[in-house]
Amino acid sequence: MAGLLNNLLILLLLFQNVCLGFRTPLSVFKRYKDTTRSLSSDCLGSDQTVIPLGLSDFALDIRMPGVTPKQSDTYLCMSLRLPVDDEAFVVDFKPHASMDTVHHMLLFGCNEPSSTENYWDCDEGTCRDKSNILYAWARNAPPTRLPKGVGFRVGGETGGRYFVLQVHYGDISAFRDKHKDCSGVTLHLTHQKQPLIAGMYLMMSVNTVIPPGEKVVDADIACHYKRFPMHLFAYRVHTHRLGKVVSGYRVRNGQWTLIGRQSPLLPQAFYPVEHPVDVSYDDILAARCVFSGEGRTTETHIGGTANDEMCNFYIMYYMEAKHAVSYMTCTQNANPEMFRNIPQEANIPIPVKSDMLKMTHGHHEETKDSDKSSLLQQARKEEEEILNQETKDSDTSSLLHQAKKEEEEILNQDFHIEEAMEWPGLDLRLGQVSGLALDPENNLVIFHRGDHVWDENSFDSKFVYQQRGLGPIEQNTILVLNPSNAELLHSTGKSLFYLPHGLSIDKNGNYWVTDVALHQVFKLGADDKQPLLTLGVALQPGSDKNHFCQPTDVAVDPTTGSVYVSDGYCNSRIVQFSPNGLYLMQWGEETSLGRARPGQFHIPHSLALVPDFSQLCVADRENGRIQCFKLVTGEFTREIKHKSFGRELFAVSYVPGGLLFAVNGMPYPGEAEPVQGFVMNFSTGEIIDTFIPLRKSFEMPHDIVASEDRTVFVGDVHARTVWKFAPTEKLQHRSVKKAGIEVQEIKESEAIVESRLENKPESTDPLKSTEKQHLVQQASSTGVSFVLITTLLIIPVVVLMAILVFIRWRKTTAYGGNSDGEHKLDSSSGRILGRLRGKGGGGINLGNFFASHKGYSRKGFDRLSTEGSDQEKDEDDGSDSEEECSAASPPPPAPSSS
Repeated sequence: MAGLLNNLLILLLLFQNVCLGFRTPLSVFKRYKDTTRSLSSDCLGSDQTVIPLGLSDFALDIRMPGVTPKQSDTYLCMSLRLPVDDEAFVVDFKPHASMDTVHHMLLFGCNEPSSTENYWDCDEGTCRDKSNILYAWARNAPPTRLPKGVGFRVGGETGGRYFVLQVHYGDISAFRDKHKDCSGVTLHLTHQKQPLIAGMYLMMSVNTVIPPGEKVVDADIACHYKRFPMHLFAYRVHTHRLGKVVSGYRVRNGQWTLIGRQSPLLPQAFYPVEHPVDVSYDDILAARCVFSGEGRTTETHIGGTANDEMCNFYIMYYMEAKHAVSYMTCTQNANPEMFRNIPQEANIPIPVKSDMLKMTHGHHEETKDSDKSSLLQQARKEEEEILNQETKDSDTSSLLHQAKKEEEEILNQDFHIEEAMEWPGLDLRLGQVSGLALDPENNLVIFHRGDHVWDENSFDSKFVYQQRGLGPIEQNTILVLNPSNAELLHSTGKSLFYLPHGLSIDKNGNYWVTDVALHQVFKLGADDKQPLLTLGVALQPGSDKNHFCQPTDVAVDPTTGSVYVSDGYCNSRIVQFSPNGLYLMQWGEETSLGRARPGQFHIPHSLALVPDFSQLCVADRENGRIQCFKLVTGEFTREIKHKSFGRELFAVSYVPGGLLFAVNGMPYPGEAEPVQGFVMNFSTGEIIDTFIPLRKSFEMPHDIVASEDRTVFVGDVHARTVWKFAPTEKLQHRSVKKAGIEVQEIKESEAIVESRLENKPESTDPLKSTEKQHLVQQASSTGVSFVLITTLLIIPVVVLMAILVFIRWRKTTAYGGNSDGEHKLDSSSGRILGRLRGKGGGGINLGNFFASHKGYSRKGFDRLSTEGSDQEKDEDDGSDSEEECSAASPPPPAPSSS
């Protein structure tokens, strides 16, 4: 009887397989009330389930048919028949779901679904015959792509003819508005025969019991492998909220080889096996889940409800087609003694960053507000215990990492963006500059409009382009420049575009551009004369999945290849496509009256991918703000908005490491916020720095791009030019051997800071005022009193003046010159500290004078001498006849954080 019950339990778990995560203690974070629902759940996709992708490929869209679950922990199933009888191969999975509404999804393959209804309660079962798990998703896991030449076999004589989608709706509070859910997955299939067949190996514990209050409980699974060789390429872990870490291994001749190890608190995706692992006959596959029963008052068993636990380790593998087995399971522990030798790493939980935990929304179980604080403290305590378990070496490593992080934070506050005066790019003859990007070699790429302009005659009231008679632009619209000297390296894009707008470059160097006149998006190879891919219909504005209306920008995910399009001037949405142009989803809506809400746009004008945080940030132009969203779901995460942005924010760019760059628009009449560039801390949204050009002025800065070394380029559509800005370190107290030189450097640092603050317009922004105070304090906190500095400076100046008077007297005596006024010493304090004018033999440059003394750095003098000048001083020329501007002339107003 016990054996029968055990078998029934195994069958129940295999069919229901409540694959995914449960709410963690940190899931009590309250969701932002104004967050709009992801449009992936609004049934906006096409009714067309089969989408041709060429002669041999097609996509299959498997979605819930607009369901509204009535109670928590509801399992709903639906089926879709393979539209072809011939054998086909699944090579790609693209999920369409958000963990805010869906706890997990499973995709099965079989020949006879349990029901013929549109959808049904999965308590009736998934399939009547044998079913294979093809795919599993939870916790906002990203898409899964199989290796080249590998596919899941479906159809034909041996593959399943039906797909059955099982969706577990855990917390139904998201359905209080009674909306319809269309979560699901899009499959990419091909008729091309794949030499290697993919399969799924599920390792699952069925008899683990977690005692209440027990700190560490291990669930071990192990099976001998008795089939033809298989090659492992991906893995996925799953527990509910008591799980801490899950690890999987191949054991061969007593040697443990790691397949994968992951925290179940992270997105439960299929992660690639880091080092390829093959499994041969008589190897052992082993897995361990580590649980904690702390906080529970009763025993926790393995099961399919919210209060139960699960221990699953999924393995994706491939085999030669002639030996392929599509699905295998392991639910026992064949050798408990062997786990005495399991690597120690399997027992150590993986620390999860706090921002990742905040992203991990939970299950339906409600928690009182009064418990939030204790849960957060418990989570922090657990994280500290994890860190305390590390060895001394790892402690040292973490300390070094912490020190490095602190150093990076200091550097982020210790630089200022200024125009690179040597950049000759301002002299380029360009049309309206609409887009900028950096290619994989870090070359600057410019997208401009040649002899075409966008003006009031370009479009009619329905956004149809009115100047087709001009034909496409006859100049090369894409220019590749050396970022150092603006030398033209390559050009393309002739006779292709009417009104260029956005430009992005993917990791392979392909150009992705938008044309607002054509209402299209193009993918171009760097050397190709014709597009590799075209999205949208030429010259036809629209708002469905096949049309755009003046699309503004493109961003390409370097990991998944997904394409995101901001659309645009007459639509208010972000549209996501697969790498080959298949429509996947969209989100966004037009701004309503009153304050713009999250997810609403008034011209989504520029895009910036933030791969460090798996987010996409949008310059919401007319709303004067930046909005950021999760890449996988389109869920709103944050808004960055400052008064200094003014009413318009045109463009945004992200640099790995946490810096966000942006440019705003010209102020409206009567408004004071200037047009300028911004440097922000992405994590906090705080403005670190602002910058403006010294040569010319911003008129309508249209796009911005920044590199990892913080070099910034800004393209202006009205000024028809590109500026280059570069970081400059702020002068600080440096230890040098000679006390007199040390004092001089400190004094110069004070002079620069005070000069910039005096010439900077007053600002009412509290942030800017704080920055001013910080700079003054930094300049004055050198540890040397002002009196001492002044005293030490006066002595050499008096001696120098005496020498100069003596030299003048000697020259006057020798040549009999008139000393009534021709050789009077210029007593201007600015010229004494900077240089004395004159092209005659009596002219002296103090920088050159002190530079002649061994061990002296002329950096401070050179900086003072070029302040406010449009010409860089030639440091290699030591003559006294250099043309320089007087130090007495005030420099132009500097940015707020100078």
